[in-house]
Amino acid sequence: MSCLRLAVALNTARPLPLSNQSLRILSKRNQEIIFARRQFSKAVEETARKATKSNGTFKLALLGASIGAVAGSSYTFYTNFTDKNAHKEHERTPPKVIEALPAGVRITKRFINPKDTSGLDIVLFQFQTCPFCCKVRAYLDYMGVSYSVVEVDAVLRQDIRWSSVKKVPMVLIRQRNGQYVQMTDSSAIISLVATTLNDKRADVGELAQFYPQISFFDDDGKKRQDIMNKYFMMYQDHTPKNMTKELEENERKWRTWADSHLVHLISPNCYQTLNESFETFEWFSKAGEWDVYFPKWERDLMVYCGATAMWAIAKMLKRRHDLSDDVRSHIYDALDKWSVELKKRNTKFMAGKQPGLSDLSVFGVLSSMEGCQTFKDCLQNTNIGKWFYDVKELVEQNRGQLHRERIVGVAPTA
Repeated sequence: MSCLRLAVALNTARPLPLSNQSLRILSKRNQEIIFARRQFSKAVEETARKATKSNGTFKLALLGASIGAVAGSSYTFYTNFTDKNAHKEHERTPPKVIEALPAGVRITKRFINPKDTSGLDIVLFQFQTCPFCCKVRAYLDYMGVSYSVVEVDAVLRQDIRWSSVKKVPMVLIRQRNGQYVQMTDSSAIISLVATTLNDKRADVGELAQFYPQISFFDDDGKKRQDIMNKYFMMYQDHTPKNMTKELEENERKWRTWADSHLVHLISPNCYQTLNESFETFEWFSKAGEWDVYFPKWERDLMVYCGATAMWAIAKMLKRRHDLSDDVRSHIYDALDKWSVELKKRNTKFMAGKQPGLSDLSVFGVLSSMEGCQTFKDCLQNTNIGKWFYDVKELVEQNRGQLHRERIVGVAPTA
């Protein structure tokens, strides 16, 4: 009867209710475990009830259940042993802090603005034409912030070998104690710098603690990490006078749209065919001055390997995001949606008279393909042109002066 009581107890167990849908507190994996537990308890309960009829049958069933339990426990132990953090959900990981600039970091160039009073010392690790990197540069340039650039080889990635995170954009921002805080999400980087510029009394390292990585399980049961509040400014009691709740919510809405929708239309369009992919990478090489900052063999490796790889990846992205064969139509629709909203608000920019974070994010994404055929087609088939060049004019007007640091090749002619 002890088995019967155990079965009833297990069968009546209830999973904890969701306390935060955005974090997916009850993952698919946990639901499957609960379901399996209930099925097991029902089986034990049923065999226990039949025990009075056939003691031998009960023993056999109990043996089978025991073997199943041992097998399940062994599998659980194995998965937790191979991934020691697999069981952790909603684990908070603050931004990393390093003692000094990593040895061997090669600064490619600096943008120095004599009028910059931010006091920030920023090193940006980037691919010149990465949409997310372009977003960060667009914001820093518009705000007139000085910063250093490390142009990373998109194939070998030697300049971020020191980091456990192998993606860009990545920034190292110097704290007041001389250490550097490391951030790797483009929207979180922008939000952190914007928050710091709004309240210069706080140290950037302290403000960075408001943007931790939070772990969760996605719909496929895979563990993920994300900065859940990356679109939020930590104004605290220093909210800008011109910032209303409606404007703040609208900014978050369109920044999210740029990351979750618009950016995913770039690759399927720019790398639609192998020829277009090579043309795109040739423009990347020119825009990023790869023949200046990298040896010829490395530049050629980036162009030919990169173009071929992205052509293949673009096809997978097209299927993943459920795009039709007419991929141009999707990006036209997206840009029309942005233009319609501008017209509806009857403002020059989404944030009003001056570009806001949403304007700079969308501009940054689009500027990553400015020299590609896709962008030329967008100018001809949508009304995005005037807004884009209005933002570009202000970004270039506020940008610091270019100072080259690492010269390997010869600068290309204009």
